[in-house]
Amino acid sequence: MDVARVRQMWHLLEPLHAVLYYAPETFEEAAALGYATDERWPSYFAWRAAPLGPVGAGQAASAFYSFSPAMVERHVPAAWRVAAPGDVLAARLRAMDRFYRRLLGADVDALKEAAALARRAAEAAVHAGRPLAAANAALPWPDAPHLVLWQAATVLREHRGDGHLAALLAAGLDPVEALVSFAAVGAASTETFASRGWSADEWAAARERLAARGLVADDGGATDAGRALRAEVERRTDELAAGPWAVLGEHDTARLSELLGGVWLAVLGSGLLPRENTLGVGKV
Repeated sequence: MDVARVRQMWHLLEPLHAVLYYAPETFEEAAALGYATDERWPSYFAWRAAPLGPVGAGQAASAFYSFSPAMVERHVPAAWRVAAPGDVLAARLRAMDRFYRRLLGADVDALKEAAALARRAAEAAVHAGRPLAAANAALPWPDAPHLVLWQAATVLREHRGDGHLAALLAAGLDPVEALVSFAAVGAASTETFASRGWSADEWAAARERLAARGLVADDGGATDAGRALRAEVERRTDELAAGPWAVLGEHDTARLSELLGGVWLAVLGSGLLPRENTLGVGKV
């Protein structure tokens, strides 16, 4: 499977999942559960960690990697004192059902083929060493095609994300160094990465460690070695994410990419997703 196709599928599917964290329906469901909604983080940690069960801060921080452990500790396990993981999972499906029905109207019924192909890819994903992918894959599949598509997108993005963490570890980049090195190649601004909760001192210390390795220059930008290392991380991430698409096959993967175009444009056109993101979608 061409790694360029693997990355394209990530670019197409990631917004379909990520709208969970921004849709007004999501915040309405979060408020109904009792979460504060003046910022997105109380419900974000609940939505994303719920498939793992009532985990503690250490387990959540390990799985999420790039978030400051101190930030995770503010929200986990406090999230489970508001609502049990099972109630959170039911609410996130309700939120996505409401959002996609509002966004697409009757067109949700036209997603059957795309949903079936995406589910095949998701079910082909190998979960060894991939805790978030495994936890989401263990959930029962919904019946409605638009929810099947959303859940498949979720499994596949967490499968890729778990593999990305393996690539970062192999590159010798700890959680904050992963962000500093990514900012250094222009994936997003340091202000965007500040959402992960690291202090200015922690950020500066990570930059110093990277500079000592010859990866970051005095101005904070990446050196040639730093750019090469990040390119290798992204290449390895694509390779580790290729398995489901190799099983689906070139023909059906290409067909799915065609079918996703309309819903991808609709999600982007909703204006809910930020223009700049910490994953570097559209930049890498």
